[in-house]
Amino acid sequence: MTIAAVPTLQIDNDRVRVIEWRFAPGASTGWHRHEYDYVVVPMTTGKLRLRDAQGERSADLVAGVSYTRKAGVEHDVSNPNPTEFVFVEIETK
Repeated sequence: MTIAAVPTLQIDNDRVRVIEWRFAPGASTGWHRHEYDYVVVPMTTGKLRLRDAQGERSADLVAGVSYTRKAGVEHDVSNPNPTEFVFVEIETK
């Protein structure tokens, strides 16, 4: 059984969409494609497992250290940590 990450929509207007993502241990987003450029702001420190067309890899994230990606990214993101992982995703429309 797959555990779903929990998205909470905070803002969705004509300029931005802001979503808080909460991942219980083992939770994942499921495969999805980003339609907008986006910024991720980790709220916790830990690893995320990323699966995409190139395979699987691990990303080390640090609370408060943001990164950005272009629209079109297709992947599944999951939490391999033994504790909850949280980040805020800001999409620019």
